[in-house]
Amino acid sequence: MATRSSVRPAEAGATSAGAIVAAVIAAILVALGLFLFLGRDGDGADAPAAEPGSTPPPADRSACTQVVIASSPEKAGVLGAVVEEYNRSDRQVDGTCVFAQVVRKGSGTGAAALARGWDEDVDGPRPDVWSPAASAWGEVANERARAADRAAVVPADASSIATSPLVIAMPRPMAEALGWPDTQIGWKDLAALATDPAGWGSKGHPEWGPFRLGKTNPNVSTSGLNATIGSYVAATGTSSDLTVADVTDQAAEATVAAVESAVVHYGDTTLTFLSNLQRADAEGRALGYVSAVTVEEKSVLDYNEGNPAADPDLTDPQPPSVPLVAVYPTEGTLVSDNPWFVLEADWVDQTTRAAAADLLAFVQSEPSQQRFLADGFRTADGEPGPLATEANGVLPDQPTQVLSPPNGQVLTALLESWERNRKPARVLLVMDVSGSMADVVSGPGQTRLALAQQAVLGSLQGFAEQDEVGLWVFSSEDAQDGVRPWTSLVEVAPAAQSLPQVEQMVPRLVPGGGTALYSTTKAAHAAMLTDAGPRRIEAVVLLTDGVNEHADNDLDAVLDALQAEPGAANVRVFTVGYGEDADQATLQAIAEASDARSYNASDPTAIQQVMLDVISNF
Repeated sequence: MATRSSVRPAEAGATSAGAIVAAVIAAILVALGLFLFLGRDGDGADAPAAEPGSTPPPADRSACTQVVIASSPEKAGVLGAVVEEYNRSDRQVDGTCVFAQVVRKGSGTGAAALARGWDEDVDGPRPDVWSPAASAWGEVANERARAADRAAVVPADASSIATSPLVIAMPRPMAEALGWPDTQIGWKDLAALATDPAGWGSKGHPEWGPFRLGKTNPNVSTSGLNATIGSYVAATGTSSDLTVADVTDQAAEATVAAVESAVVHYGDTTLTFLSNLQRADAEGRALGYVSAVTVEEKSVLDYNEGNPAADPDLTDPQPPSVPLVAVYPTEGTLVSDNPWFVLEADWVDQTTRAAAADLLAFVQSEPSQQRFLADGFRTADGEPGPLATEANGVLPDQPTQVLSPPNGQVLTALLESWERNRKPARVLLVMDVSGSMADVVSGPGQTRLALAQQAVLGSLQGFAEQDEVGLWVFSSEDAQDGVRPWTSLVEVAPAAQSLPQVEQMVPRLVPGGGTALYSTTKAAHAAMLTDAGPRRIEAVVLLTDGVNEHADNDLDAVLDALQAEPGAANVRVFTVGYGEDADQATLQAIAEASDARSYNASDPTAIQQVMLDVISNF
């Protein structure tokens, strides 16, 4: 397990805002019906359906009361260590021994599983306790369950076991150029920098180019939502008591649009940005990828340790040459509260409840809280630990202000305003229609192509009217005698014009031939590059179920072609490896070469959720 060095901090506190975040998400769900993000964790890497933690129950403890805890991935390692210690303590509740087990479960996937009744064949061990990253996910699970006429099983209230405030993470030299740590920095400062024609040149560093922001989609991610609320608070010049008139004010919308104009792309998880930044740092271009990204404070510490995914089993972390620092927006921020939900489900009896309560007391005890502090969290009541130091990029006396969210009506108007003012996207969808797409998927009894068609059509709702979309298909069937193996079915054009054509063409696709992966990737990237510019998110979404079967087999040439020159327009290639035969390693290399992300849909039945995740980048 990777470890961090400890530095003694100053004393400070932070207010937990789990109930606040929960109210925000609940309002979104009720007002907008945004249930698309239930299958993923907005601020961290998705976990498998259930990945065992470090506490598998041994046979000789089978007579004990068993407590299964489903934990969000970023804290599963440290929570597993605490639970191991609990198990070794031989505690008893109501005269019975207790044995607890931690399983890793993404917050969004956990919410989805609970909403549909938790199928152990699909979702893994059924939990008695659920601890997502934030209380908001409890509201998500309950609202989804009620919408499906199922009983809500997540209690309204829960205790916190650790906290982490949301921050704007910046490479240290860039933050220092803005006055960090002595000068307070807010969203208006970033908006001004984003719209300054001189970019970082206005701060004495023209070599850094324009200000670039990494920000997750507020419709699917807590950090993205909180960042959006903060930018509107700053734009209106009010406290957090926003009104509909505030968020629809033209001047306020112009300020928000200025912030959004700096976005490199959106996304469903902050790990996309942190992983790309780590790779850029290793290549000596850390200051050329992003200038800032909204994340949890703990992620700053994880990144600086060389472990942006917070992998507890990482044995060789690579600390960056250029570390990140945490900027706490002048306008205020929110706090992830890591709740301890004892589920109100029929499989959780009173003995198990008593055992879960005893375990909670152990987790919240001083020795256990010290473990969380050593892992980069703050305590359950917000106290910073030994890692919260300026030397480590964290300010222990921050945040000084925690935002309250707007009400549901205002939040609806806010997100509608964001849709109007977010950075537009120009996206080319590229679908593999090779012969293997005719294979029938067991379970649904449909072909791979049929499932992919449904997924692509379902994801189109993620585009807005200011976006531009096109469609290509490819296989090697017609690639004889120099004939190109791809076909443009819908030219890239404004969504109002192109999406109806895409909806007509996708159901008509017929599989055949082999997979011309490399030549199609280069051609799609080159086609998009001809009209690429900084005012839009320029991207290719490439879906394939195979490996390259075309005569063009020079992967190095593909990767070289995808890498943008410093200061030049960048077209990102987001790849989807579909089915168990997809060349996931190559697709990841393609995505990384263009500073994008690769999505693994090796389980074909997961393709619909994966496509929703992909489109959240725009």
